[in-house]
Amino acid sequence: MNIIIYVLIISVVSYILLRLIASASAKKISKTVRFIIFIISILLALLFVFGGRFLLSLPLLLLSLGIIKLKGLTLFQLIGLFRLIQTLRKSGRFSFNKNNSNMSTLSTDEAYKILNLDRNNKITKEDVQKAYLKIQKKIHPDISPETSRLSSIVNEAKEVVLKDLS
Repeated sequence: MNIIIYVLIISVVSYILLRLIASASAKKISKTVRFIIFIISILLALLFVFGGRFLLSLPLLLLSLGIIKLKGLTLFQLIGLFRLIQTLRKSGRFSFNKNNSNMSTLSTDEAYKILNLDRNNKITKEDVQKAYLKIQKKIHPDISPETSRLSSIVNEAKEVVLKDLS
């Protein structure tokens, strides 16, 4: 008799949860799941650290970093953007000074890397445009004036890739 009551309770709770999920928006569900995964991974990482298992906490911390979003960019994307800026600074193509006007041409490999496109795959002009717009939405000078030089590099990369496709 107890099993029937437990099955009935579990069925009712499952039904209510499924109805809530079905009526919620996908964006709200995504934010909630992301938040829950973030909290659980941080708590487990802290538990492992206090238990002396430091190496087990590292993957959980990396998981939590991938879930955090700042202005539409994940932390991994910000790290990738930072590495791209450092690479361009080392090659002399990027500086935070506004009067830096030595614009050198990009190689096609660098242009594909900037737009995050794989040269080995078949790429269409629409793919290039989508990649370009995705990056420009995040770094356009109207959003942040400090990124105007980086935006011009992305423009140049788009032109180089489109010339390579032609």
